[in-house]
Amino acid sequence: MINGSDLKRHPKVKSAIDIIDAWIDSVQVYGRVPGISAGFVVDQDLVFAKGYGCSNLETGVKATPETIYSICSISKLFTSIGVMQMRDAGVLSLRDPVSDHLDWFDIKDVDLKSGPVRVGGLLTHSSGLPRESDFPYWTRLDFPFPKEKQLKKQLEKQSMLYPADTRYQYSNLGFALAGAVLSARAETPYEQYVMDKIIRPMGLEDTRAHFPISLHGEQMAIGYAGLSRDQVRRPLPSFETRAITSAAGFTSTVKDLARFASWNFRTLDNQDDSVINGNTLREMQRVSWVDPDWKISWGLGFCVSQQDGTTIVSHLGACPGYISHFVMIPKIKVAAIVLTNAADGPAANITASMMKILGRTMMDLKDPEPPITGIDLEQYVGNFSNPVWGGELAVRVDGNGLSVISLGNPYQPLEEIQRLAHVEGDTFVRVETGDPREKWYFELGEAGNASLLKTHEGLYSRIN
Repeated sequence: MINGSDLKRHPKVKSAIDIIDAWIDSVQVYGRVPGISAGFVVDQDLVFAKGYGCSNLETGVKATPETIYSICSISKLFTSIGVMQMRDAGVLSLRDPVSDHLDWFDIKDVDLKSGPVRVGGLLTHSSGLPRESDFPYWTRLDFPFPKEKQLKKQLEKQSMLYPADTRYQYSNLGFALAGAVLSARAETPYEQYVMDKIIRPMGLEDTRAHFPISLHGEQMAIGYAGLSRDQVRRPLPSFETRAITSAAGFTSTVKDLARFASWNFRTLDNQDDSVINGNTLREMQRVSWVDPDWKISWGLGFCVSQQDGTTIVSHLGACPGYISHFVMIPKIKVAAIVLTNAADGPAANITASMMKILGRTMMDLKDPEPPITGIDLEQYVGNFSNPVWGGELAVRVDGNGLSVISLGNPYQPLEEIQRLAHVEGDTFVRVETGDPREKWYFELGEAGNASLLKTHEGLYSRIN
């Protein structure tokens, strides 16, 4: 596979990046998302990284690939790696009952025939535990995350939802316990352990197991509530996840999560055993649990699914004011990362579109065609709109032709891409499955760039 700057310069890659860039920009604007930071990784190279909008609406601080966001449940990946380090060291087994490692673990069982809650069940969300510790930390503006003593005391009053190892139930409580097991076996505070044994060895520079309050509003993005009927974005206060940190307390950047993706690819290739070995990481990214309905599958910490015959490894993060998504296709060594500072941020829609456009480009990357002569395609590049229907048409260079996408619907992944081939002068024709369709006409302005676009008798004026 082509690497580095050569990859970015490949005409097909550049075209795919230009399309994704235009589309994410529109999602941020039309969806009223305060800020978005996005990146795309190919093996050891971050081939695309950009910020959109603001990390702080009040002061106008721009979002960048270095902006820090809460990554919430993506934290679980680091906790899982730590537990697997303990497993590989012979300190624990995934079949161990949690009570073997936490003498205070005590919860009412709904079925006397149930087996014990096991360490492996915490990592696959098949433990039968409730989703949360019994505190309203996700819905109150003071975000009352429990301290460890509070979690322990409240656990005694909670009950199992299902018998262990029978059904999937996503559980932040389960990963809080996984972090407690890790800390107990390592005889080290959880945050110190993950910093010393995982984050620093991976070379992550701006990843923390806490909310950096001193950076809040500057490098650390302010989180905003989801839109309500008045369509106002309200800033949310910072929060400390306390005993839920191992499930949801990490903060990071696009650049650091890109380094994390590259670490995954090196380790899977047996090129880096500084944190865990390749066999262990491959084990974590295989399906370890399938729900009885056959609709949900999970690895050890990682969400593992299949799409069009391709294995997808991922994790979503959702915390007050922040939605994030990290997704990889290990087979072709690509990853998409999207971090947003809105409680209804469209992170998963954006990663899906990045994988669809950039991922497919990487899977079918061929030698570029010789450039056509006698025409400068860049003069047709721009966004075009009309005063009636809203939205925009974004025109970008695509090899020896143009690509066109519709902008304006922030709630769906990027769908159709129309491709235009040059006919003569400023006239193009839309090509579908190799067949020419309707003609598209451009009119050049005084500056030499297209000022007007006409298709199906509709007129669209250049807006940028």
